[in-house]
Amino acid sequence: MSIHPIMQKLAATLERTDHPTFGPGDTVRVQVKIREGEKERLQAFEGMVIATNRGPQATFTVRKMSFGQGVERIFPYNSKVVDKVEKLRSYEVRRSKLFYLRGLRGKAARLQEVARPS
Repeated sequence: MSIHPIMQKLAATLERTDHPTFGPGDTVRVQVKIREGEKERLQAFEGMVIATNRGPQATFTVRKMSFGQGVERIFPYNSKVVDKVEKLRSYEVRRSKLFYLRGLRGKAARLQEVARPS
């Protein structure tokens, strides 16, 4: 199913280009804008990208462990709530969706890190 050409142009104008390229298996730190009354602040959400979706409403899912409890958050790629995304490290994966990590704990949930070129 194809997108209408007008919708395609609109999506291209709204697309953000300031994010680094990342995918499943990358550890990222997402700076999220939090509004508290009149004030606005940034809050970091750091975890592993377990899924990405493409298209005009592109999203990515980040999973982290917080006090022994798994927390997942879905971020719209082109949202104004997402201030900045930093790629911290990359891991070698062979799947595009890493939902199997939900059932793993401790050492079983480790992935092989990819060496960064210096």
